[in-house]
Amino acid sequence: MAFELRPLPYARDALAPHMSKETLDYHYGKHHKSYVDKLNGLIKDTDFKNENLETIITAAKDTRGAAALFNNAAQVWNHDFFWRSMDPDGGGEPGGAMANRIAAGFGDFEKFRKVFVEAATGQFGSGWAWLVQEKDGKLAVVATPNAVPPFVNGLKPLLTCDVWEHAYYIDYRNDRGAFVHEFVDHLANWAFATERLEAR
Repeated sequence: MAFELRPLPYARDALAPHMSKETLDYHYGKHHKSYVDKLNGLIKDTDFKNENLETIITAAKDTRGAAALFNNAAQVWNHDFFWRSMDPDGGGEPGGAMANRIAAGFGDFEKFRKVFVEAATGQFGSGWAWLVQEKDGKLAVVATPNAVPPFVNGLKPLLTCDVWEHAYYIDYRNDRGAFVHEFVDHLANWAFATERLEAR
């Protein structure tokens, strides 16, 4: 069963001015679609053709010669997660359970914001910044290189910001920091992150 490019949860112009329609046209319509197409080519006529993304990613992670399979499957998964990590009415300080957990994990929202921005801007080369829940229930911020999703390291992703250059170059040129600030302040989908939060 071939994978399909999942529909965005909003119109391509809905995140403007923080993320332009042109960025979505290229990032979602070309980059993300390319990962889906390449993945389908890689799993065709293999034992993975009927597996889900998580199974493929986990199996390919430590398999010699499976780097392309891992990278494309993980990038499909990561991008699906990234689009849901944003909302046209998102950003700013969350309330409720997420606010309490952020305060417990980081001290307050401003300290979390600083840690998240530093992780995203400090990721050398391409990668992702994530808000995750650790096995003990505590929240943490991690950066992962290239296509690596945190669940392969036993961490539950709650929210992510893509810091590959194609995520921001059209709108922010080489200013990754400006993009990450806009993500936290105006796009972060706290409702989505809160839905994934496990009670402790």
